[in-house]
Amino acid sequence: MSFDDIKIMLVEINALSITVRLTLAMILGGIVGLERGLKKRPAGMRTYMLVSIGATLVMITNQYLAILYPGSDPARLGAQVVSGIGFLGVGTIIITRDKQVRGLTTAAGLWASACMGLAIGLGFYTGALIGMAFIILVNTVMHRLDIELVRRSRAIEVYIELADPAYIYRIMYYLKENHIRVSYMEVMRPKFENQGHGGKTALMLSLLLPMRTVHFEVLSKLNEIEYVVFAEEV
Repeated sequence: MSFDDIKIMLVEINALSITVRLTLAMILGGIVGLERGLKKRPAGMRTYMLVSIGATLVMITNQYLAILYPGSDPARLGAQVVSGIGFLGVGTIIITRDKQVRGLTTAAGLWASACMGLAIGLGFYTGALIGMAFIILVNTVMHRLDIELVRRSRAIEVYIELADPAYIYRIMYYLKENHIRVSYMEVMRPKFENQGHGGKTALMLSLLLPMRTVHFEVLSKLNEIEYVVFAEEV
């Protein structure tokens, strides 16, 4: 059997092509999910595997239907996967008590994994492999770049607990005195108000720092203020 014969068999619908496609979907989905799993994200290796396998199976079924019923739309089921995977992605997105959104990258990764599965299911192996490489690149190398850009950014989100609500005006004056602009402020309930060791009131602040100001230095100075129970970046 020549290479061209194998290539044709992998493009057609048969036991060999189905096995190869589902195996490849499981492997590539697992590779993408492994990176998320190691970071203790909501969706790990097995979730990504199942999403990729499911999307692949849908596309194989699409191809089979197109062969069985020549007049049918071969892209209909695949389109439903692209939009329908949102229910799983939404389940990984949470908003913490600090109003911080978590899980967006995991949700986007699940969607990308489903698209990768669709490519495999259609027999577009090259596209799936290159797509997986780009997904891994974004989740690893670009993740480090993103952290560095955020660290150097002038914008910062800060959660501050104060000993008394009366100190809100004093903290605002302190920020203005140090040329730190407040673009957003929300007064909220402290995290540990029922545990006896938290502040009396809490603030969520969006700040714009002066040029060449390090985030850590700002937080250290805020924590040194006598009426600040504690301050942290979110």
